[in-house]
Amino acid sequence: MSPAREAAAACGLPFAATPPRLPSRDLLALLPMQYARRHLVLPIALEPQGLDVAVADPMALGPLDDLRLLYGARVRPLVVPADVLRDAIARAYDAAAAAASEDGSSLGTRLELDATPLDDAEPPDLLEAGEEAPAIRLVNAVLYEAVRAGASDVHVEPFERSLAVRLRVDGVLHDVLAPPRRLHAALVSRVKIMAGLDIAERRLPQDGRIALRVGGRDVDVRVSVVPTAAGERLVLRLLDRASVLRDVAELGIAATTTAGLESLLARTHGLLLVTGPTGSGKTTTLYALLRRLATGERNVLTIEDPIEYQLRGIGQMQVAPRIGLTFAAGLRAILRQDPDVILVGEIRDRETMEIALQAALTGHLVLATLHTNDAASALTRLLDMGAEPYLIASSVVGVVAQRLVRRLCTACGGHGCDPCRRTGFRGRTGIHELLVLDDAARALVMARADAGALRRHAASVGMTSLRDDGFTKARAGVTSEAEVLRVARDEEA
Repeated sequence: MSPAREAAAACGLPFAATPPRLPSRDLLALLPMQYARRHLVLPIALEPQGLDVAVADPMALGPLDDLRLLYGARVRPLVVPADVLRDAIARAYDAAAAAASEDGSSLGTRLELDATPLDDAEPPDLLEAGEEAPAIRLVNAVLYEAVRAGASDVHVEPFERSLAVRLRVDGVLHDVLAPPRRLHAALVSRVKIMAGLDIAERRLPQDGRIALRVGGRDVDVRVSVVPTAAGERLVLRLLDRASVLRDVAELGIAATTTAGLESLLARTHGLLLVTGPTGSGKTTTLYALLRRLATGERNVLTIEDPIEYQLRGIGQMQVAPRIGLTFAAGLRAILRQDPDVILVGEIRDRETMEIALQAALTGHLVLATLHTNDAASALTRLLDMGAEPYLIASSVVGVVAQRLVRRLCTACGGHGCDPCRRTGFRGRTGIHELLVLDDAARALVMARADAGALRRHAASVGMTSLRDDGFTKARAGVTSEAEVLRVARDEEA
């Protein structure tokens, strides 16, 4: 009897002289070839009953545990002789790589972790930390799954007797894992170490960041730790830097709205606001607008928190409140740099708002974000923050409000399939409204009119509301009416 057959019999596991079949390309996309070769494991098939895995050593539990976490399924080992398995791994990855090269996609995406700027050294493959503690493997696996699924956020939520890990994909939270409650403290400590936070501080909220590299793409992770009655709660926000580099034409903006935006961008001065809740794609829109303006003929400067992507031909400044570099302080410094176009990452306080309004009034085109529900509310928000009506009326040229709605899955037409996680949706696009300030709108601002009056005036002169833009996309088969109603609140009368 061969050693592999004896090992299988001793462990009560099935044995095969060769793997019954080679895995699909999609199955291999999660697992780097280096890891499969090092640990002699090969996923064969993902069935409802679990993940079939060919292994050479059934006693090596670490790799099997990694695969269980990585694929989110119970592992069913099949013992195969080492030399046969080594050859099968080579053939499987060769076939998958050949297929991937035909359509330009990549295989075995590698995730590299570093809490500091990435240097020239080649970091180790994340999944090759087989001998690391369970909490480290758990964090690695969760981050892998989050990046693979295109998640925007990872939630780690402790309860009295349980622990939940959820991913926000296309704006909706999904339960993905329920680790043992005993791993909570170690998991939080691991994330804190990666983010450079104080692992001994458990009473106060903390914020940090982690830098990831995924298949050559840089991803920033913003880490928020908040103490709760059941323990510290983690939210990790994933920011794919490459995803923000889109042209205006790729944002799903209607043709009439695009024409209005281009007219505003042609101005030499004024304040253009982009509004919406957190995660609505405001930064992506601002970067797309900036790329239109960065032609080399204008001096374009930004003040951001954080800088999500380095834009060619643009001077970008990172906010650093610990040393006194706030939005207001940075904006004052930028005004001494002879700018033509200024981007303010977010108007958070009265001081920043007043400087931005004055800059727009004195010959600069200023782009900024503000947190409001719709375009009209942005103007009343400025009034609430203490801006003088005449300053708003003289400085603000337009307001773009936006939301992100989920796209209907093209593979199943919205019925639900494996690629869309049975949701019927895959990916997101924007819905927008653009309020351009004309003389009548300025008169309403001067009279301190409420958001409803401004909204009604904008509609009377042809503004397409968020909901109307969404319903247009629903009729075109891009999304559904229910999805539009989920993200766009009813306009006030």
